[in-house]
Amino acid sequence: MSQQSLEDLIKASGNPVTMLRNSQIGAYVYPVVPSEYSNWRDEQRAWRESAVLFDQSHHMANLYVEGPDALKMLSHLGTNSFANFPVNRAKQFAPCSYDGYIIGDGILFHLAQNSLVYVGRAPVANWLEFHATTGGYNVKIKRDDRSPSNPGGRAVTRMTYRFQIQGPNAKQIIEKLNGGPFPEIKFFNMGEIKIKGRTVRALRHGMAGAPGLEIWGPYEERDEIRAAILEAGADYGLKQVGSRAYASNTCESGWIPSPLPAVYTGEKMKSYRQWLTASSYEATGSLAGSFVSNNIEDYYNTPYELGYGIFVKFDHDFIGREALEKIATKPQRKKVTFAWNGEDALKTYKSLLEPGEPYKFLDLPISNYASSSYDKVVTKAGKVVGLSMFAGYSFNERSVLSLGIVDPDVEIGTELTLVWGEENGGTKKVTVERHKQLEVRTVVSPVPYSKVVRETYAEGWRSGQK
Repeated sequence: MSQQSLEDLIKASGNPVTMLRNSQIGAYVYPVVPSEYSNWRDEQRAWRESAVLFDQSHHMANLYVEGPDALKMLSHLGTNSFANFPVNRAKQFAPCSYDGYIIGDGILFHLAQNSLVYVGRAPVANWLEFHATTGGYNVKIKRDDRSPSNPGGRAVTRMTYRFQIQGPNAKQIIEKLNGGPFPEIKFFNMGEIKIKGRTVRALRHGMAGAPGLEIWGPYEERDEIRAAILEAGADYGLKQVGSRAYASNTCESGWIPSPLPAVYTGEKMKSYRQWLTASSYEATGSLAGSFVSNNIEDYYNTPYELGYGIFVKFDHDFIGREALEKIATKPQRKKVTFAWNGEDALKTYKSLLEPGEPYKFLDLPISNYASSSYDKVVTKAGKVVGLSMFAGYSFNERSVLSLGIVDPDVEIGTELTLVWGEENGGTKKVTVERHKQLEVRTVVSPVPYSKVVRETYAEGWRSGQK
């Protein structure tokens, strides 16, 4: 019997919305890395006040693409221009479906001639692997998948470790490690530093807003490199960030991590759905929130909505180009931060101490309870004018914040209502307790929300609203 595919599951369920909203996958887990090294409040403070060490070694897929057609294939899949993408450069890579909707995003590293690696979540890795194996390209791939959420006591290894040193004191720490000045590496360019005599590749990056480096090397050197970083950072307030606080940095800096991959519809996407297995991310992922539509395409996002419009270049042929040329001429929803009213957020906790049905639990510092979240944001008249897509708490801002999109005519400073929780007591997801919905006053705010990030971060996919 042949293995079931995503296409088979969609046919059996009758509607992909029903399938995803009642997924039994459970909570999304950032694997291997401890939940907290100290406490998540101080870990959040450190990326604003001193420095942090992010361990990214386990939660992302790495897909290595090598061969004479590597750039040809990636250019055909990417909305970005590849006209100037030399070795030792990286770029945000956000491919689209044939209809111009985002499949996912991650970072593409140009390691050497005809050798690149994509680092990010599974949807893009799957899309790349499909085209590499079925598209007739002269490429070879090697996949190093994310570590298991529950390794069951088995040892976990990866091909490479991946760390980020971030924060206002990152420069001093890196100079101490390097035994010399901070390397002159331009933003999203790659270079090298020395750590304990080892040559380590580095990307100029800045997830927490302040300039820093992302570094990587052979996994067997991970403990040695980590120890050296901690030793160098001891005098500069360096804190290791656990998996609990890690993802919450984006609430301040403005990246929406997990839009629903736009793969569930479209005749041209059918062969891909038949290739994806019933155990794939796309088949097992979950969908949550107060926004409910029977049309799965109402959950799709264009690159313009997510802040990737500045990357879309029509200087090459790519999947989705024809659709995006039409979309680009129309008014676009825009990415914003929703700042929740504190008194309304507190009602979720008060309800836990009262008899009767509580409001949906608001976990801190990350409040998402599905692979992709879509809570409706409405006017006083009840008109849906936006969607909240990633929610969490910032100790630095003393606020619950969520990232999402609003209609083009909604201005910064507008007060709207965010509906938190699912209708009719909630879906059948195992992450959903029986609950009632809560109306939360929220103020439409800039992206990034953090003034520090807005004023210091390089203009681009986090800060650009063009």
